[in-house]
Amino acid sequence: MAELAAPAAPITLKLDLDGVMRAIQRLVPVLAILNILWSIALTGGLLTGLAIRYLHTPAYGFTIGFWLIQQQALRVLIAFTLIGFVAGLATHSADRTRYATRMGVNVFGLVVFWLIAERVFYVVQTTPYILTLWGLQLSNGLVLGSLYALIALGYTLVYGILLMINFAHGEVMMIGSYFGFYALQFFRGDPTLFVPAGAPKEAASVLGTLVMMLVVVVVAMIGSMFTGLAVERIAYRPLRKAPRLVPLISAIGMSLFLQQVVQRILGPLPHGFDRPTLLAGVLPLNLGQEFGAPIPISKIGIIVFIAAMALMFGLYALIQRTRIGRAMRAVAEDKDTAALMGADVDRVIAVTFALGAALAGAAGVMWGFHTGQTDPFAGFVPGLKAFTAAVLGGIGNIPGAVFGGLFLGLVEAVGPLALGIPNQYQNVIAFSLLVLILIFRPTGILGEILAEKKV
Repeated sequence: MAELAAPAAPITLKLDLDGVMRAIQRLVPVLAILNILWSIALTGGLLTGLAIRYLHTPAYGFTIGFWLIQQQALRVLIAFTLIGFVAGLATHSADRTRYATRMGVNVFGLVVFWLIAERVFYVVQTTPYILTLWGLQLSNGLVLGSLYALIALGYTLVYGILLMINFAHGEVMMIGSYFGFYALQFFRGDPTLFVPAGAPKEAASVLGTLVMMLVVVVVAMIGSMFTGLAVERIAYRPLRKAPRLVPLISAIGMSLFLQQVVQRILGPLPHGFDRPTLLAGVLPLNLGQEFGAPIPISKIGIIVFIAAMALMFGLYALIQRTRIGRAMRAVAEDKDTAALMGADVDRVIAVTFALGAALAGAAGVMWGFHTGQTDPFAGFVPGLKAFTAAVLGGIGNIPGAVFGGLFLGLVEAVGPLALGIPNQYQNVIAFSLLVLILIFRPTGILGEILAEKKV
């Protein structure tokens, strides 16, 4: 009986504080993004429209209740994060400085996510925008993002092989836009140049427009391709064995040189792109009466997005399924070994520059059609943003460049509206993203697969 009366052994509960903090760090960004998207979809009328169409009820109780639950959950997680950070400082007394630095950066990032979600939560309540406006901004973001992605592919191709940033890439795009502009002026004299005689008027108009756009883009790609080859041969090839800082300085110098040459030869004033008649105006996207007014989508934006995506898929297929693509991947992995296996390294590098420059030329003429003009400095800001997109997705990673470009374009288009700030702050948002990514995830969102020799 004495044994039965003995007190039970105490139960100890061990809490893995670091494991809990890692789980919170993964959960907070996901929940913050969900809350931002839910805020926009709810106040814009998307969720209500879907509920009415498929459930035959607005479902206000669920949509609004779940929205508020997300908001409170985020606040609780942020409170746990701050408490866990303070407790971690006490448990890691041996390496407190290192722990404070590492975890402090992570906590700062989580707080930034939370503050953005809180700001969007406040803005959409005080000034709710209709779904038509959100849809318009979304379509603009996809067009901008596809162009950023197209330019970013040139950065990521060159970096993947040479581990250098070609800061003259934006100017190569600008020169392509000028080639496209002058090709467009040629067609203005005879828009039916390639239309068969006796073709019906409407068919002739459509065929003439398609052929004109195709030839203008091809001319821009060829012009940029030769420019890119010249830049590689003059500014980069002699510095192939130099320290990595030297070609970077050469790239900046080449960027300024190309800007000044075009300005002196063609003049500083903008050159206007005249959109073809068939591609002017917008197409209304009617989602149904539950969602409000139709969403106006630019015709030229649709063409730009489709053409950009087609070029990107074409490049990916070339890299993955052709002999020159295999050679490019081999040279990116190890130049010396690739040379021993029979690859002409100089030729592969030249082809890489040519491909990236051709895509930049296509992006240049599409940028001209989208914005309506080009000038000697038209490639500077898009080039920097495309570099930001490449870093966002993971520079050296082709799918990462595409994802980073689309992501940056969408954030630029939707961000000012969601945060309640003027559109002039687009550049602030873009380059703030660059700083945050370099701090919290230097390898980019998708990261880059690096060989041991590159690391």
